[in-house]
Amino acid sequence: MLRLLFPRLTTERARGAALFRWVTERTREAHWYVDGKVPDTVDGRFAMLATIAALVLVRLERQPDGEASVALTERFVEAMEAEHRELGMGDPKLGRTVRKLVGALGRRVELWRNETWDEAARESVYGSNEPSSPALAHVSDSLKGLWQELDGLPTDAIAEGRIG
Repeated sequence: MLRLLFPRLTTERARGAALFRWVTERTREAHWYVDGKVPDTVDGRFAMLATIAALVLVRLERQPDGEASVALTERFVEAMEAEHRELGMGDPKLGRTVRKLVGALGRRVELWRNETWDEAARESVYGSNEPSSPALAHVSDSLKGLWQELDGLPTDAIAEGRIG
């Protein structure tokens, strides 16, 4: 579907795949759901996926051409579309839902640009829910660790998914 709408942006489907795979692997780590008390639900897993993807996107803003950011966002959109199709969602509602999810990713990017670290972590991962102090501390510290890992790498390594 995206190739029909934006043919120049999506000609290389593999671009961003390794980076998106890295993001999803980090999202699946059990400590988020055990120590961080993130709900192990579709919404909780989406919150972690969008949070980690947003952190990567903020880090990639340092790249002048932005191709890696576009590629990661495209893989995110493709994954959301595929997942919701698997859940049985049809075309009329699918577009609105995917736009809403991309908007949620965009809001998280803004959070990480503008908020203090702990506040961004709380809002990005838990939304309106109030986590316990130990859970929030775990998530915040773990996200700081991911940020430090990303911050210490060249942008081209991140774009190619060569992280850790």
